[in-house]
Parts: sequence; structure tokens; C-alpha cells
Amino acid sequence: MVGGACRFAAHAQWVGAGEGEFGGLRESSDLPTSQSWKLQDTETEVKMPVFKHPEYPEATLLRLESLVLFRDSQVSTLLSIFGERQHLSFPSLFIYGHTSSGKTYVMQTLLKTLELPHAFVNCVECFTSRLLLEEILRQLQSLSSKEEYPLPFCDTFNDFIRLFKQATMTPDLQKQTLYVVLDKAEQLRELETNLLPGFLRLQELTERNVTVVLLSEIVWELLRPATGCLEPLPLFFPDYSIGHLQKILSHDHPPEYSFDFYAAYINILLGVFYPVCRDLKELRHLAALNFSKYCEPVVQQKASERDTRKLWKNIESHLKKAMQTVYLREISSSQWEQLLQDDGEAGQLKGLSAHAHVELPYYSKFLLIAAYLASYNPARTDKRFFVKHHGKIRKKNFQKKHEKTSSHLLGPKPFPLDRLLAILHSIVDSRVAPTANIFSQITSLVTLQLLSLVGHDDQLNGPRYKCSVSLDFIRSISRTVNFDIIKYLYDFL
Repeated sequence: MVGGACRFAAHAQWVGAGEGEFGGLRESSDLPTSQSWKLQDTETEVKMPVFKHPEYPEATLLRLESLVLFRDSQVSTLLSIFGERQHLSFPSLFIYGHTSSGKTYVMQTLLKTLELPHAFVNCVECFTSRLLLEEILRQLQSLSSKEEYPLPFCDTFNDFIRLFKQATMTPDLQKQTLYVVLDKAEQLRELETNLLPGFLRLQELTERNVTVVLLSEIVWELLRPATGCLEPLPLFFPDYSIGHLQKILSHDHPPEYSFDFYAAYINILLGVFYPVCRDLKELRHLAALNFSKYCEPVVQQKASERDTRKLWKNIESHLKKAMQTVYLREISSSQWEQLLQDDGEAGQLKGLSAHAHVELPYYSKFLLIAAYLASYNPARTDKRFFVKHHGKIRKKNFQKKHEKTSSHLLGPKPFPLDRLLAILHSIVDSRVAPTANIFSQITSLVTLQLLSLVGHDDQLNGPRYKCSVSLDFIRSISRTVNFDIIKYLYDFL
């Protein structure tokens, strides 16, 4: 262990010194022009692979370099920590960084390219300790034997230690370091308290050359158990810069189009989405979703691939609309693709919003809509909105001095149960009988805190309620039942 740490420190010092020397030579303005050209020629001639390791051939490291972009420092650090296959490695590593910073991809690519024995488990998928432990054992069993054997039950961590030793008794696994990678490791906080300290001491408990790698989006201080544990070695993955994202996304260009054409499209896409979204997966999804619209003038022979200005004008408003709909989940990706084919407006599609975090029954949605109308419309306007032959009543006849302020600024007002049911019968096409099912759904809305009960339960005049949801929330709910709630709100007349 000490020897491996010393080798890692020496390697880090050598890399830092090398970067400083070459960086100073390249950036110095005192060098003559002839010397600068000589230096550039020398660098071109002696260009070597970024990653160096005595254990692995140069071709493997070059392939790793081509697969992992802009993570040279992190990969070099991991190679130094891993050492050679037979070396005793660190007991545990903690790799952390924001979403889509390359943690999972780098670890998977590194382990597969170097052909290191490992078990890779997602803690979101394995949401109980038993599922997590049995999945690790299943992957270890597939490493030691190609035949499938039924796994015994593993209910406790003590059983896991015993079965782990049995699964790693083969000579191949005992001669080299075994890696257990736990992705989304912050989910371990929801499991048993002894699970995380046990994984951090897995090398000691199993007496095997095993390294546990934790991948997380939070810092170690938020994950550290209160009872104490063996501290892992931390490694931080920074966010990709806009230049890194541009080059990474440009590698996804379709074969029928040139690299420069797709790179220009990615540059336009990042100009719109980068201020609000740095997620590589999200940006890649948006790029694939809107590329057909960018190519439309080229396909119709109205512009060439180099006519960037005309292509930008064609897609600018489209991308801004996509940011308001697809990125905010106002509509789904399939609905957006249908919109591209129909060449319509985003408002024509009725979809779920990102604000709608709950799934409600059909009549519960109408109950919530009726409650919102009762909370934000004056009671005297019910005849105007819900009676067919109400006559010509102008808005100014209802306006008084205290009604000039918007109801949405004053907040929701309480309403009786009878008014809620009356509005419900008016906005639902079919007849709704006042059964126990309807009243139980009202109680469920109160339990979900979408409605709030005003006053005491023993009121003689019946219960009074108040709607607790926002305008954006109720608009998303109304879209799912094809109800235009704006037409029924007094503030928007």
C-alpha cells in the first residue's frame, strides 16, 4: 500500500512538472520565431499517447484515449491508483461530480477497455440491500464461472462476506485486483446504516484484493456515516466546459452529413441551451430531436450546408420554442416529433407539464379544476361562465373598487362544498352523480394538500375548502383533459 501511494505521488509530481515546463515554453513570448518553430516541430515528432502505464500495451491506451474525451487528468489519476493487476490497491475510492460529468462512462470504459474484473451496480435499480448484495454476487459468479448457478439468499452483510469469499476463490480473481463499483452511491443513505461502512472495509473483511468505487453526485461530507467509517480516497470530476460539450456532441454527426455541418448546428444549439442546461445527456437528446428541422432548408435545396446564417434564422425560433416545451417537459419527445411532422404550433398539443408530479383519477382532475375556479373567480361570475343563457353582462358591471386587484395576487378564497359540486357538474360533459366516490376523491385531494380544509370539521353549514395549487400546475392538469381553464378565469377576461 505504501509503495503504491509513493509511486502515485511521484507520478503526479512528474506529470505536474512536465505540464509546467511545456506550458511555459509554449506560452513564452520571449522566444525567437525560429526557436518557436523548432519547438513545434519537435512536439509534432515526439507526440506520444497521453496515458502511460507499464501494465498495458500502447494500443490499448490509445484506444482508451480515443474513447474518453477531456478527462485525461482523471483517467491518469485512476491508472496510477489502480497500479498493476497484481498490486494491492486502495480499499475504496469516492468519485463525485455533477450530473453528466463523465463519472459512470469513464469508469465503465476504463474497466472494460483494460479488461479488469469488476461488478458494476446501480443503487437506484437495486433499491434494497438484498437486491444490491445479490446483484454483486451474481456478477462475481459470472466472472468466476460461465455456468449459471442459483444464488443463495443474502439477507445480511455477514452472509454477503461469506458468499463473496466463495465467489472469489478462483485463482484468476485472487491474482488480480477486483473492483466493485456502486453507481448513484448517495442512495445508500436510504438503506441499512451498516451497509456503507461495510463496503468501505470490504478489503479488510473479505481478505481479498478488492477496491470499492463509489460514484456520487454529492460531496463526501453529505454521505459520510455519523458513526464513522474508513475514509475513501476522493476524486472530483469537474463539469464539461462549453468547448468540451461542443466537441463531444459534434462526434455524434450522422454519416450523411459532414462533420463541420453538424458542428455548426451544435454551436447554435449550445448558444440557446447552454445558459440553462449543462447536462450532456439532455443536450444530446435535444440535438438529435431538433436536427431534422435544421436540415430542412438543405433537404429542400433552399440553402447549402455552408449557408449558416439562413440555417440559423430557420431554426432560431424553433429552438427557443423547444426550450419552453420539450426541455420543461410541457410535451413529450414523441409529441414534439409529431409537431415537427405536422409543422404546427406547440400550443396545439396537450401534454403533461413538469409541474404535474402526481397522477390523479379522471374526476379528481375536474374536481381540482372546479376548486381552482371557485377559489379565484368571484361567486357572482358563476352565472356568466356556467349558465348558457345568462344574457349580455359586461365585465364592468361586476367591477367595484375592491375588485380591481387581480384575484391571483390576493390569493385563493374559500368556497363551500355546494359551489364546488355545482361547478363540477357544469364543466364535465357527462352527468356526475354525487356518490361516495366523488366525496372520497375530495378527501384524497385534501390529503395530497392540493385542497385545504378551511375552518373546523363540525361546521353546521358544511365544509369550506380552498385550492392550494398554482396556475401553472392547474394549466398542466387541464391540458390532460382538454379543458381550457384560461377561458373560465375572471382575471383573464
